[in-house]
Amino acid sequence: MAKSWRSASSLLLPLLIALLLVFSFVSPSLAKKKPSPRPITDTEIREKKNACYADIESGMWGSKCKSSMIDKENCALQCLSPQCYDLVYGGDPLEEGEKDYIRSQEYKYCMHK
Repeated sequence: MAKSWRSASSLLLPLLIALLLVFSFVSPSLAKKKPSPRPITDTEIREKKNACYADIESGMWGSKCKSSMIDKENCALQCLSPQCYDLVYGGDPLEEGEKDYIRSQEYKYCMHK
């Protein structure tokens, strides 16, 4: 019985080592997450925002977005990123004459994530 234990353990050890080697090479590639998309640059934001302004001017966003400069800005921010707009301005859009630097920075931070 002692002899069969030794022969079994002598076969088991190389098998365990082989499995560890296989998993050490396979596991990191499986554990890697998909690379996150690269953050948007200020230039890309500016280009996309200009495209949003063009869409607003063409009437794609309706007449409400053309009724005032602040409505146009709210629509442009929503066009640029609906998720960030809802998060930062959702229930409290910009109002005429309002300069909200804090929310502006929060929106910009959201865009760069």
